[in-house]
Amino acid sequence: MKPVTVPPPGRVRLAALPPLTLYLHVPWCLKKCPYCDFNSHEARGEVPESRYVDAVVRDLEASVPRVWGRRVHAIFVGGGTPSLFSAKAIDRLLTAARTLLTVEPDAEITLEANPGTFEQEKFRDFRAAGVNRLSVGIQSFDDERLRAIGRVHDAGEARRAVEIALATFDNVNLDLMYALPGQSVEAALADIRTAIGFAPQHLSAYHLTLEPNTVFHRYPPALPDDDSAAAMQEAIEAALAQAGYGHYETSAFAKPGRGSRHNLNYWRFGDYLGVGAGAHGKLSFADRVTRETRLRQPKAYQDAALAGDAIQESRDVPAAELPFEFLMNALRLAEGFAIPLFAERTGLTLAAVEAPLAKAQAAGLLERDAFAIRPTPLGRRFLNDLLGLFLPQARSPRKV
Repeated sequence: MKPVTVPPPGRVRLAALPPLTLYLHVPWCLKKCPYCDFNSHEARGEVPESRYVDAVVRDLEASVPRVWGRRVHAIFVGGGTPSLFSAKAIDRLLTAARTLLTVEPDAEITLEANPGTFEQEKFRDFRAAGVNRLSVGIQSFDDERLRAIGRVHDAGEARRAVEIALATFDNVNLDLMYALPGQSVEAALADIRTAIGFAPQHLSAYHLTLEPNTVFHRYPPALPDDDSAAAMQEAIEAALAQAGYGHYETSAFAKPGRGSRHNLNYWRFGDYLGVGAGAHGKLSFADRVTRETRLRQPKAYQDAALAGDAIQESRDVPAAELPFEFLMNALRLAEGFAIPLFAERTGLTLAAVEAPLAKAQAAGLLERDAFAIRPTPLGRRFLNDLLGLFLPQARSPRKV
């Protein structure tokens, strides 16, 4: 028997590079929400829009050698609240991406937007700039719930934002949250039914969680208990299924063929170039998988990017961590993953995780056949427990 070859930290062998998408981060919001742990900053005074775009474009230019020759399948402009920027600024960003990178002609290009930044003419200009998918941060259609989570818009503005979005774009996602302070099961379901009534192509329903380094983590509000939150989740999933939305990812529901291409690439452990303040990226090479992080503070990021290097950290992912990183993403998908994808995206054999796979299957959290591995309904409900079985152990992954 040939001895097992153990790659050095970060070194693997990939037969092919995965698909590539582009993430562009805009870090400003009208107001920092108390539950938000993203790299977002309250806009005080005039936002340095032009200088920030200059910095992102320079960052893109510096990044080209690392993705040279690869095609970009989707672009996601996130935040923060990117719709605070003018259509001219978004056009400059997308023009730079198309100029510097090879962007597929039919690439899905998503822009995040929040109610309170909606002007019909402005959103027509976003569409003209090349944005073809809008993701709207509604969170709730209930004024009391919106106040409880610190949103700056009210229910009327939320409804008007959805109407403008659907009148301008034919691919729209609405973000909603449940298990909000003081929320009942009936109120959570009413929010979802209101959203369904608008017939968007995609809906995201997120359970409010108290993340570290947020106001809500320091000063926790009174939230629904676990049983109530579980009842909300079940009612929401049933209502969306009845309305024809496929539950394709933990918190994502879509009409047929309308799943988010950029996010699907995340969950399938594809590559993404992350540019902008605090942006994260994952890039694969023939012999390693790397993670990149940009500087978080907007001014520090702009200064560094304009000087030619905005990367705060770049590290090769140790081979022992790759199985967990892959599964942490792929098991969020209802369909799970095709078995060959594990080796294709990690450069390792499935033997690296055979023991925890067997344990998860025995616990009823996973199911597998000759072609795919997927979470069971129980595994999807207790995803953190399922993923915990795959945390890196003192084992040596096999090389393909």
